[in-house]
Amino acid sequence: MVKVRESEAEKIMNEMAAQGWEVKTVTYWSYWWVHLLITFERTK
Repeated sequence: MVKVRESEAEKIMNEMAAQGWEVKTVTYWSYWWVHLLITFERTK
């Protein structure tokens, strides 16, 4: 799972996809700052 700021999410997802990772879930999370929790999966 990766925690990123909303503005960085697309860049991070593209970088992970280039390494063979697939996005499984994206959860919006806000405590003090707005973040997205992105869960990735990769088969070996």
